[in-house]
Amino acid sequence: MEFSTCDNLQQCDVPCIESLFANDPQLRSYEKDIRLRYGLFEKTLMAIEREEGFDRFSRSYENYGVVLTHDGGVKCREWIPNARAVYLKGDFSNWERVNYKEVGYGQWEIYIPPNHDGSCPIPHLSELKIEIETRDNQVLERISPWANYVTQWESSFKWLFWNPQSNEICKRFVANRLPKPDRLRIYEAHIGISSDRCQVSSFRHFTSEVLPRIRDLGYNCVLLMAIMEHPCYSSVGCQVTNFFAPSSRYGTPEDLRELISVAHEMGIYVMMDVMHSEASRNSSEGLNRFDGTDDCFFRSDRSDCHAHANDTRKFDFTKWEVLRFLLSNLRHYVDNFDFDGFRFRDVTSMIYHDQSSDRRYASGYKQYFGMHMDIEAMAYLMLANKMLHQFYPQIITIAEEHSEYPGLTHLVREGGFGFDYRLSMHIPSKWMQLLNERRDEDWNMNDICEMFLECRRGEKYITFSENYEQNTDDQWTIARQLMGDECMLDGQEMSLKLDRGISLYKMVRLFTSAFSGQAFLNFMAGNEFGHPDWVEFPSVQNFDNYHLARRQFQLADNPQLRYKFLNNFDMEMNRLEERFAWLNSSPAFLTRQHNDDKVIIFERAGLLFMFNFHPTRSYPDYRIGVRTPGKYNIVLDSDDKMFGGHGRNQASTDFCTQQQACDNMKCSLMVYLPSRCVVVMANETIYSKQNWLNANRVYNEYGNCGERGRNFNDARRGSEWHRHRSHSRGRQGFRQTSPGFEARFSGMCVTEPSYRRETSPYKGRSINRSQNRSDYRDGPDYNSRMYRDENMGKEMKSDFGRSSRSPVRSRSIGFEKSVSPTRY
Repeated sequence: MEFSTCDNLQQCDVPCIESLFANDPQLRSYEKDIRLRYGLFEKTLMAIEREEGFDRFSRSYENYGVVLTHDGGVKCREWIPNARAVYLKGDFSNWERVNYKEVGYGQWEIYIPPNHDGSCPIPHLSELKIEIETRDNQVLERISPWANYVTQWESSFKWLFWNPQSNEICKRFVANRLPKPDRLRIYEAHIGISSDRCQVSSFRHFTSEVLPRIRDLGYNCVLLMAIMEHPCYSSVGCQVTNFFAPSSRYGTPEDLRELISVAHEMGIYVMMDVMHSEASRNSSEGLNRFDGTDDCFFRSDRSDCHAHANDTRKFDFTKWEVLRFLLSNLRHYVDNFDFDGFRFRDVTSMIYHDQSSDRRYASGYKQYFGMHMDIEAMAYLMLANKMLHQFYPQIITIAEEHSEYPGLTHLVREGGFGFDYRLSMHIPSKWMQLLNERRDEDWNMNDICEMFLECRRGEKYITFSENYEQNTDDQWTIARQLMGDECMLDGQEMSLKLDRGISLYKMVRLFTSAFSGQAFLNFMAGNEFGHPDWVEFPSVQNFDNYHLARRQFQLADNPQLRYKFLNNFDMEMNRLEERFAWLNSSPAFLTRQHNDDKVIIFERAGLLFMFNFHPTRSYPDYRIGVRTPGKYNIVLDSDDKMFGGHGRNQASTDFCTQQQACDNMKCSLMVYLPSRCVVVMANETIYSKQNWLNANRVYNEYGNCGERGRNFNDARRGSEWHRHRSHSRGRQGFRQTSPGFEARFSGMCVTEPSYRRETSPYKGRSINRSQNRSDYRDGPDYNSRMYRDENMGKEMKSDFGRSSRSPVRSRSIGFEKSVSPTRY
């Protein structure tokens, strides 16, 4: 049915609605509601196309505010429906008023011709003000809603005309956008806290110091928070006053352009937060009561009460000019700054009239449809995604929504909202709940898997392990919960609490990345290496203290601190994802979920992920089923000493499948699975030697980063095929390999690699490959912690430290075997 002949929006035709129902059959019961919102979207879009055209309408930033004309003059245009007279004044006119002319529908215009020499009549960085005489005889001074540069001066804001000379414009800025990535590894960052100094950082510092770090860590996307101008620094960009102006506390618009250009040169996709649900209540520099009335841009009914409580006002999406303003805001940042995408903050408050704080995932859909839903806001979100994906196919949009509303990432033509991804908001709180409320021995493996399966079928999720509320409101990050104030000096003996914390931190992050999501987000810069502090912005409550509003990246660079281990693991995790692309593959195929063993094993993207969450038990000769026969090798081991582990596995070991059924599969492997450890293996028959060599070539393009402790990847070459083929490797900043690096396959023995001999407690020995044991009992890694090994039925040392008695004995149940100094 054509919309033009459809009087009832609930009967409106949705072109591909059956695709939506195929993915989520429960939505068919609410077909009328879906058709209603789509009908409103289509009605609004057709009206825009008929009156002004969608492209022109959404590029209104070219005509509104104070803009340059081709002849060097200035054209000014504003929407002020309650005005009786409007004036522009400023430095350019010695603060004499220049009259606007009313052109209808609340629109006011003025044209200021160029100077006699053809120059702009308003000088660069001159201050401007709009003076409004309202119909109820108020006289107001306002900043234009379209102002593109606003600076804070003491307690007030100044609107400055931004028109730099050619020599001041970012030379690197070229509108050459990156192709749309097929998967995202997102590094979320806040410009203001990106340095270690107790002050607000800048765009330039972020460009020179943080972007190279993001690139080296292996992230392909940076998500910038709090870019739009906001008066309250501690609001983290939620109380926006000037939507078209990047925050001047970080620098100038040209500094932001340079940041994005440099990121693009590094191959990093750049996204930003947008808060289109509400705006600051400030009047003098914001949108509130812009024309003297209470409802110019905003709602004035009860649905705005929650926003009032947060010092914000909720936009009225039923108004033509509000749609113009918000749609143009998005295109302004794409066209003028070259942003690659947006995360829409607080979508939940947009789509619900009632602002309940207890909205959670629900299997029944009754709470998602009805009169309490704001279908005008839904239609706006569909318009925004339609516009962005139509005019910029490479753009990515992300929804931050807490109630798990269905259909957010389905296409608009299917009746969805059109987002590319949605944030999996429940995972961080579930991780924190697990760490806070249960002992490690009581963890339920089914609960861990289930929290990742609470997602809408057919929708693309971004997973992350901790969120903003944990870092700011609760003042309790995962790293702080696990490790507390433990000493991180590498030279000191590791406490039990620190050993547990480092081990679980790595496991939590890898499980979150690998199990089910289609993208991974590192929350807040610094959390990749377990930053010891939470985030607390300066405010009246803490007497404007900046001590916790900074990120101490030097902690990860210090070779004497254990933060380097978590940083190394994060880097290798991202590089492994880049190599095998699990974020762009099917969800995990769960092989084993054993609650007594505290083991979760799954396959994804051809990789075998083996998680042992048990605090004390390690499992030698542990049989697991695999789908693909062949030879497997370790590609990532969280227990590697390069990651702060104890080196209980040999990276060079080959694991060959056996024709013995296990876990309902015909083939199986025998592995050694240490406690509190994740081991990732790859099948050699699937990923050829050439694939590995190509991946290594890509990694080496990062260059030598030895001074930052990032040369660990060379040591990890022991886990790769060319190590077995007599390829000696080395790079400046890391010790060269020797002939001892080569494998000797006679008698299934292999000489220990040279890089481990220098520190190994079993120096010069040959290792039995079938045992795959590096945790010898007679080395300096001896530790006094004891536990009851239930498999052996007797008291033993923990897996990272054996008793000093000799000879070494196998931990396999039912037999024990003496070992000679050179061979088992």
